[in-house]
Amino acid sequence: MLVLAVIIIGWVTIRSLASEDPVSPIKRVDYARDVPLAREAADFELIAPPRLPRGWQATTVRFTPAPGAHWHLGVLTDERRYVGLEQSRSSVRSMVEEYVDESATRGRPADVAGKPWATYTDPGGDLALVRRAGTTTTVVVGHEVPRSTLVSYAASLR
Repeated sequence: MLVLAVIIIGWVTIRSLASEDPVSPIKRVDYARDVPLAREAADFELIAPPRLPRGWQATTVRFTPAPGAHWHLGVLTDERRYVGLEQSRSSVRSMVEEYVDESATRGRPADVAGKPWATYTDPGGDLALVRRAGTTTTVVVGHEVPRSTLVSYAASLR
């Protein structure tokens, strides 16, 4: 019995030393490879960050073609806070209801690279920057993300 216990303890020790760190539950995606194809297929001016700020990581990317074309890019900040970029030809009201809250409150506008963006908040800690340009609505929404961080991120979109 003692020999068997020593073998098991030895096997567990060797296995723990040889194994890699646990895999992060956060799945990273390479959004940059999807942007050119999505831009080509979009019936609106699709925007995305040329690169993410240091420590940020893209976790979801999705493009739905017309009709009902929609662009989504979800990222986590260096502080593990969610920021979502949503774009479509849907109305401001429907986009705010879907991505912020049905009872979102409009706040004071934000200046993003010299352009006014509307702001919306909800009681759960979401803040969204929203801009309607032509027939396209863009929403940049963050959960417990500082306004200045969202403004900087929105300003980086090209």
